[in-house]
Amino acid sequence: MVRNWTAVIPVKRLGLAKTRLRGAVPMDRHPDLALAMVRDTAAAVLAAATVAELIVVTDDPVVGDAVRELGARVVPDPGGGLNSAMRFGADEAAGLSAHRAVLAGDLPALRPEQLDDALSRVSGRSFVADAAGTGTVLLAVPPGQVLDPRFGGLSAAAHAGSGAARLRGDWPGLRQDVDTAADLGAVLALGAGRRTCGLLRDLGLTAECAPAA
Repeated sequence: MVRNWTAVIPVKRLGLAKTRLRGAVPMDRHPDLALAMVRDTAAAVLAAATVAELIVVTDDPVVGDAVRELGARVVPDPGGGLNSAMRFGADEAAGLSAHRAVLAGDLPALRPEQLDDALSRVSGRSFVADAAGTGTVLLAVPPGQVLDPRFGGLSAAAHAGSGAARLRGDWPGLRQDVDTAADLGAVLALGAGRRTCGLLRDLGLTAECAPAA
C-alpha cells in the first residue's frame, strides 16, 4: 500500500471530554480515559500502512505532548467547534493537495489494517458510519476536494445527503467510537488498545488487554 494519506483527529480539552460516560468510570478519571483513547487511536492511525502523517487539532497541552511523543503533528484549534477544527486540520494544515481523512479520537479498538482497508476504497468524498449507523467516524477526501464535514447528531445521513459515498466493510474497531457506558463495554468486547485497556484494568473493569498498536 502507498503511504499517502494525511489523517486528522480533532481533540477537545480533556476537562470537557466524555461527559456522557458518567457512571462508567469515576468522574475524576474521565480525562485520563479520554487521553488513553486518543493515544490508542493515534497509535493505530500512525501504524497504518496508508498513513503518511497524523495531524491532531487541539488546544490541550497534555494531549499535544502525548500525541507528539507518538509522532503526530499538533496544530491549534481555530475555535468554532468540531467541524471547524476538522476543516482547519484537513483543508488548511494538511492542504488541498493531500489525500485527507478525519477520524474520531475515541476509537480505542481501531486496528491499522481496518483503516488501511477503508482508505483503500476511497475514490471520492467518502465516509464510514459508526456502529449505530447514525454517526460518522471517518470522512475522507481525495486531493482537490474540500472536506465539508457535517459531524454532530445524525451525521451519517448528513454526509450522505451532502453527496459523500458511504463505505461499507468489516471494520468493527473503526466503527466503534465511545460516547456511552454501553459503547465502552463494546470496545472491551472487541479488545481495546493497551493504554485504554490498562486504565480500565487498573479501575477493575477488565482483566485483559489487546495487543498494542
